[in-house]
Amino acid sequence: MEKNEIEKRIAELTKILNEANYNYYVLDESKITDQEYDKYLKELTELEAMYPAYANENSPTKRVGGEVVSKFQKIVHEKPMLSLANVFNEEEIFDFDMRIKKEGVIPEYVCEYKIDGLGISLIYEHGVLVHGVTRGDGVTGEDVTHNVKTIKSIPLVLKEPISIEVRGEVFMHKKTLEKLNKERKDNGEALLQNVRNAAAGSLRQQDSKEAAKRELDCFIYYLPEPEKYGLKTHFETLEFMQKLGFKVNPENKLVDDYVGILKYIKKATEKRGKLSYEIDGVVIKVNDLDMQKKLGFTAKYPKWATAYKFPAQEVLTKLKDIIFTVGRTGQITPNAVLEPVIVMGSTIRRATLHNEDNVLKKGLMIGDIVAIRKAGDVIPEVVEAKVERRTGEEIPFQMIKECPMCHTPLVKKEGNVDYFCLNPECPKRNIGALIHFVSRDAMNIEGMGDEIVEELYNLGFINTIPDLYTLKDKVKQIIEFDGYGEKSLNKIIENIENSKNNSLERLLFGLGIEGIGNKTAKLLASTFGDIDNLRKKTEEDLQNIKDIGKVLAINIVKYFKENTELINKLKEIGINMQYLGVKQKYDEEITGKKFVITGTITDVSRNEIKEFLESFGGITSESVSTKTDAVILGSNPGSKYDKAVKLNIPIWNEEKIKEKMGK
Repeated sequence: MEKNEIEKRIAELTKILNEANYNYYVLDESKITDQEYDKYLKELTELEAMYPAYANENSPTKRVGGEVVSKFQKIVHEKPMLSLANVFNEEEIFDFDMRIKKEGVIPEYVCEYKIDGLGISLIYEHGVLVHGVTRGDGVTGEDVTHNVKTIKSIPLVLKEPISIEVRGEVFMHKKTLEKLNKERKDNGEALLQNVRNAAAGSLRQQDSKEAAKRELDCFIYYLPEPEKYGLKTHFETLEFMQKLGFKVNPENKLVDDYVGILKYIKKATEKRGKLSYEIDGVVIKVNDLDMQKKLGFTAKYPKWATAYKFPAQEVLTKLKDIIFTVGRTGQITPNAVLEPVIVMGSTIRRATLHNEDNVLKKGLMIGDIVAIRKAGDVIPEVVEAKVERRTGEEIPFQMIKECPMCHTPLVKKEGNVDYFCLNPECPKRNIGALIHFVSRDAMNIEGMGDEIVEELYNLGFINTIPDLYTLKDKVKQIIEFDGYGEKSLNKIIENIENSKNNSLERLLFGLGIEGIGNKTAKLLASTFGDIDNLRKKTEEDLQNIKDIGKVLAINIVKYFKENTELINKLKEIGINMQYLGVKQKYDEEITGKKFVITGTITDVSRNEIKEFLESFGGITSESVSTKTDAVILGSNPGSKYDKAVKLNIPIWNEEKIKEKMGK
């Protein structure tokens, strides 16, 4: 063949095979036979090998893998990939519906299956796939493009040459998991416990040939910037993405109201076991995109969507023992030691019993047969003792009186159900602080499980947080101890080093400042941008920030005053001290201040003013009080103006707010 004929044939075969993949994996139709597909693929593979200059970057031959990466690059999402708030029963669904209606809208909803897999962001430039990025922590994900290209339901080239980002769920079919586990069992390998973990592990394979063997699939369900394409509803975005060549779940449905949601959930529950893939609930979204924008977001969730989680599956097992752990704050927690049992695909050996009152309320005894479930399909929980199964050999529960580690007498704080070890030198408290620092929601150092942290502490390799970052200098000494292979240890060291690049909110949460959870850590990080700005703030400054009360403000100021040396040491180590997400805009007159709008302001709607103030961290309220920082005054004001004058509250006239807004 002549060169131009070869190039033409390669392009022709590429088109035939890409269309065949789309028809088979997206539309579930076969336009050519398997024999024809194999013949065309073989011909294309041979031609590309002989004439690599004519091979298309998005050739279907890439679907079989072959690219190997040494490590996964981090990519910051342009818009955070937020999680969803959960509801668990009809009453909570009703409450969600009422919250939407209280905003003055009568919504219709789109109901979708909640696929049990791994969130993915797909980025296309001029219709060509350039990046596949995992959700990660919602702000920063990992580039897994080499593996995404092996998923046959994900188009390498769109039907239109547009630049776009879409999001969806990568998952594994049940039969694929069964087949893989049969192969692994025959090879003497550990079995994959559930489709979610299997999909996540498959997408993080360094060798894309291995990922290709896992036969992953993908449903697309979200378009981050629909306004760019003139779309008005979420259901329109689903249809739009489907026309571009994406696989969209055919079970998605538009419903009119709360009753429609319940009917959809009932059908989904009935069909759940018959599906080829796992679902763990139903996602409910307001359909109208303008309504979505009006409803907005909390720090963690969109207010216009929620996820109904199916009731947890319960199984029975034996409560072998109750042991006690010491947390980083000295809190003593009773924990159930169970005969291993599989719940929702995961093997459960331990479960927290929370506190003495909880154990006594449930009447648990060591030796009981107990019901176990995974609350929200995630956290193992002991539901109840099966009293009718008792033999008389069970041992009553007794709360300990002293710390199991340092033997200091325990104290039950007034008005608190928990017991505490108040010894600041208690080794277990130090271990708990280290475990918290490396945990998934904090610095997310993979491989540093609780047992490894505790063992390295007991062996003297780590005593403080900075010691974690010196482990790279102690590899030879550590591998002298049984159970530490050089390869696995080096992987942990690599993960520790990578954690230096985390966004500030992870560090703030990991430091264990009393009262600071994930949400508050992100609020502080996004508001102040870097740790030096934060630790300069006074208690009064902090209390001006929404959701930061007096006690929390005291805790923050106290922590940074007492831990200057630690923060400076972590800086020297090279740990990132800056927020890497979308920073909260700052204005001295607005950020953290409370406003009331009264009267009519020409050419600017009240909602526009609210959105503007909130974009700078301002707070709007409907009533004037001593806590109001300013009243924004339009024409024909009501009694709010009179009250503001009486309380001597500053007044912003139309000119001032418009000037601020650039109007």
